[in-house]
Amino acid sequence: MSCAIMARNLSLSFAEKRVLSDINFRIKQGEIFGLLGPSGAGKTTLIKLLTGQLRQDNGYAELLGKDTKDLSTLEHRQIGIMMDNFGLYDRLSAYDNLRFYADIYHVPYNRIPDILKSMGLYEARGTAVSKLSKGMKNRLSLARALMNNAKILFLDEPTSGLDPATTREIHNILSEQKKKGASIFLTTHNMFEAESLCDNVALLNEGLIIEYGNPTDICRKYNHLNKLQLILKGGESISLENSRSSAFQMKEYLEKELIEAIHSTEPTLETVFLELTGRGLD
Repeated sequence: MSCAIMARNLSLSFAEKRVLSDINFRIKQGEIFGLLGPSGAGKTTLIKLLTGQLRQDNGYAELLGKDTKDLSTLEHRQIGIMMDNFGLYDRLSAYDNLRFYADIYHVPYNRIPDILKSMGLYEARGTAVSKLSKGMKNRLSLARALMNNAKILFLDEPTSGLDPATTREIHNILSEQKKKGASIFLTTHNMFEAESLCDNVALLNEGLIIEYGNPTDICRKYNHLNKLQLILKGGESISLENSRSSAFQMKEYLEKELIEAIHSTEPTLETVFLELTGRGLD
């Protein structure tokens, strides 16, 4: 399978501050790639580098076989970008926002109603963006990114602050885009989103990729974090090592009938990130 995006030893500084350091990864065609990290880790900056909005100090990046420093109009027309309502015009209706981008991407207007329907926005097509809810604005931003049947989608925190139902709708849309062969570069600090959607993820902390690979493989690699979580009848929560060293303490709780529930706590991307950095993804 061909490579859609590639970064090799990519670095960038703003003044004296190093924002990204020696970034390396490859994203195949039809792959969903997740970039996980807290706010300020460098996720949005990396998207701007890969889409030609910024230029790196060192290293090399490639998109659809082209150096990202030299992306032409042709390459840009094969990219869809969703970044915090970027490109939405508040005074225009949902329909007119998409019509504006249809002109830019040379997309026929008759495609707009179908896109609005697929996003659950058809009934709001005449509503000004300023009057839409946050969830509706997110879906309209995604609709705009899908206008041109993009080969590569860059989605920056697409479900941030959304309710579970809207989040699930967007996840279904992204899965459909993958089936159609699109490559998706997804930034998120939602570990469930990354584990359920992504083929590969990179954990980004202070501009450095500290772990990279398939989410299941990463969690398996750090399986020493596996613990048992006990909920006692008094409501107290106890964490024990899932090993023979905890047998005596477990026996005592059982003999005294103090245990309300027992849960295994297998490693997650959140706990892996916490072990590697001492901080969470939020």
